[in-house]
Amino acid sequence: MAGRRRWSTDEILDAATDLLRTNDADSFSVRKLAAVLGTDSSSLYRHFRSKTELLRAVADRILLAAMDGHRCEGDWKQRITDLSLRLREAFGEQPQLAAVWGRYASGGTGSRLVMEEVLQALRASGLPDEEIPVRYHRIAVLISALIASEAGASAITPEEHEQGMELFRVAVLGADPERFPALSHFAREVRPLGADRCAAFEEILAAQLAQIEAAVRPN
Repeated sequence: MAGRRRWSTDEILDAATDLLRTNDADSFSVRKLAAVLGTDSSSLYRHFRSKTELLRAVADRILLAAMDGHRCEGDWKQRITDLSLRLREAFGEQPQLAAVWGRYASGGTGSRLVMEEVLQALRASGLPDEEIPVRYHRIAVLISALIASEAGASAITPEEHEQGMELFRVAVLGADPERFPALSHFAREVRPLGADRCAAFEEILAAQLAQIEAAVRPN
């Protein structure tokens, strides 16, 4: 009787990526992935020692794909901005995987390419070397948080979106002015969390980069 097919690492990651498009990281399991591939979990553990290692490899593939063909152009701020928008676009096409990236930090080639580009850009900014690691960390946390937040919002169904909008309208426009005076005052101007996420992403990132620029600017 013929033995079970042996799946390559790339084929396993392809299947895991497809499965994660319709399942979050919590509900994802090696057992489910093995069932999709028509094999047993033990055969997958020959490639990845744990679910976490597998998820990290999936996240790294997105980073690697995002960096494919990326060219370092412009000044240091433009380089970080372009990279951030490139990552945003990559995970925007696969929103379920954005949370995986934020939760299971990758140490693979894709991750190293992203880190290298940000660190090189920060060195080009004129920051002293001793300040660069801290600034890098702030930028990395900011970008991953913004991308994960945006991806989470984009993953909801139209029905869930409309329900959320209705709850927002009730909560804001119906706020008791005595208990929530500021909210009542700005009720018609306050926008829901999902509004203008692209503009908000760029503005928040720009503010972070402006802080760095101010730190290196001569007094």
